[in-house]
Amino acid sequence: MNVYHFKRGTEICNYSYSNNILSVRLNRQRLVVCLEESVYIHNIKDMKLLKTLLNTPHNPSGLCALSVNHGNSYLAYPGSQTIGEIMVYDANNLSKVTMIPAHDSPLAALTFNASGTKLASASERGTVIRVFTIPEGQRLFEFRRGMKRYVNISSLSFSSDAQFLCASSNTETVHIFKLEQHSPSRDGESPTWGAYVGKMFTAASTYLPSQVSDMMHQDRAFATVRLNMFGLKNVCALSTVQKLPRLLVASSDGHLYIYNIDPQDGGECVLVRKHRSLPPSTSPSYAATVSLSSTPPSSTTLTGYSEDGGAEKGDVIPEHEFAEGPVCLDDENEFPPVTNQMGEM
Repeated sequence: MNVYHFKRGTEICNYSYSNNILSVRLNRQRLVVCLEESVYIHNIKDMKLLKTLLNTPHNPSGLCALSVNHGNSYLAYPGSQTIGEIMVYDANNLSKVTMIPAHDSPLAALTFNASGTKLASASERGTVIRVFTIPEGQRLFEFRRGMKRYVNISSLSFSSDAQFLCASSNTETVHIFKLEQHSPSRDGESPTWGAYVGKMFTAASTYLPSQVSDMMHQDRAFATVRLNMFGLKNVCALSTVQKLPRLLVASSDGHLYIYNIDPQDGGECVLVRKHRSLPPSTSPSYAATVSLSSTPPSSTTLTGYSEDGGAEKGDVIPEHEFAEGPVCLDDENEFPPVTNQMGEM
């Protein structure tokens, strides 16, 4: 793993591991490296190894999520190889928070909202997406993506205000769900036909098997996108571009699609722009970067290794070898928010 100063194009440090690095996550406090059966937590300011979570459940895809809020660093990763349990870990205080029994089948996707107060998950079946409160782990929302077929959900993403959640998979459809609680009709209002039918279903669900009852309470997609591709891995995100809500979809063939979203009525989203981010002959690659306000001399680039399969604690850049002054990760000029970068498109 190499860590670079993105603006200056210089290497800050590097670590070596005995097994393949499957994913890297970082915020302004912590950097997390996920291997198949272990997780390594580093302090972002000096890159020292703080904690090694060994013998974690078999995780061949390196599935994990890290909250990006300034005040917390919650880490979520599979708590079981056979069922969809989510282990929530406090990467700041280095302690376990809770175990969430999220799904019956193994996990396929995880993501936090911007404030780290909500966690969305999907299983390998790909039919149901659930949202939980953090740190309590209580189920807050349940959305049904579809019933006809199982799919591989590859991406989940909240909007910055956590009012919407999008999900993409290996199918041609991207779903956008609206996170809103359905309040009962106020006294004196004449109930609509839809409300009447809804009450009938609610009453009937108390007499039906739990699987059927759960299905009747699941919300469907608020908005959708039909992609002109099938079977390609893609990543979706919700952002505000030019003061308008947009859905961004980046596909593994190097295309970026930008869609308009109607925040009031939803429905089918409209394609407004298409970019090609990679030349036709270039394969996509993935990286995690962070910009630091100071860069150590090149002579402090070290490689740490230990017999437990990861980097040796403290065997990277000593804190006093950084340039004078603290590492100002709260300087927006050095570390601009993603929303600002999107706004420049």
